[in-house]
Amino acid sequence: MGNLTYEKAGVDIKGGDHWVETIKGIMKRRKSDPRVVGGIGGFSGLMRLDGDRLIAGCCDGVGTKVEIARAAGIYDGLGQDLVAMNVNDLVTGGAVPLFFLDYIACGALNEEMMSAVVTSVVEACEYCGCVLLGGETAEMPGVYGKESFDLAGFAVGTLKESEIIDGSKVKEGDVIIGLHSSGVHSNGYTLVRSALAEEIAHGLDEEGPVAGETLGQTLMKPTRLYVPQAIAAAKTGKVKAMAHITGSGLEDNINRVVPAPCVCKLSYDWPRPAVFDLIASKGVSEEEMRRVFNLGIGYVFIVSPEDEAEVVSVLESLGEKPRRVGRVVRA
Repeated sequence: MGNLTYEKAGVDIKGGDHWVETIKGIMKRRKSDPRVVGGIGGFSGLMRLDGDRLIAGCCDGVGTKVEIARAAGIYDGLGQDLVAMNVNDLVTGGAVPLFFLDYIACGALNEEMMSAVVTSVVEACEYCGCVLLGGETAEMPGVYGKESFDLAGFAVGTLKESEIIDGSKVKEGDVIIGLHSSGVHSNGYTLVRSALAEEIAHGLDEEGPVAGETLGQTLMKPTRLYVPQAIAAAKTGKVKAMAHITGSGLEDNINRVVPAPCVCKLSYDWPRPAVFDLIASKGVSEEEMRRVFNLGIGYVFIVSPEDEAEVVSVLESLGEKPRRVGRVVRA
């Protein structure tokens, strides 16, 4: 039985959830702004511009994946990770990405590393149809070690009020359609580093669980960008909710867009990338794996059963291999 957990690795998920509730309490004590649409807790925030025009915004980073990048010497996918962590969240509510801002904090400037990251950011933005509008690079010796760095990003998009997708129409019996992930994406790396500490110490240039790839290459596969798929599916008018599978795994992220008293019920019968089997073999239980990782499904759509074929067809036309991964049930 596995006994290695995210908490033992140093991340307190319950503490993080409590902090979110604390933030909500702080916000409730402030004077509300009538331009804000919806509340805290979604994948992005919404604000009214004028009429039915809204802007959506979100902020995220790539976490301790930067430590794997540093150990492997692989930086050219981190920019895509950073963009994906934001724009994938942004489009869940129906928004179309407009622009992106990046923030790089480091102990000492490393132009080669930062050039690789920013080039990747620009390429990812172009793929998603948005622009890198600006950013900040902060050199902070004494706060960060000489080789240490951190990445954060901010995405802004637009939509009409009539285009909001918020899960409010989700009901019992609805179908959950999933798109595959490239691997770990950008969440759970503190647990990855703990589980694979011995392998990391020996170097990441040896072959990992995927034939023809070093372990470093497998762990550094960039987070997939789901923007074209989300926009195309949303245009059908048949999508009730979307969820980006990030920290806290599939169930917690999907249930963010499923109104009570319903919850998601997943099959967990899809093929998993081999990297997850490697992590589990180091003493991480199935329960903990489900609580932390995407396990091969990076983005989901919730639709009525009668609309499943249409949405699947749209996704297939974009080269995807969508699959039903579960249903919405009454808790």
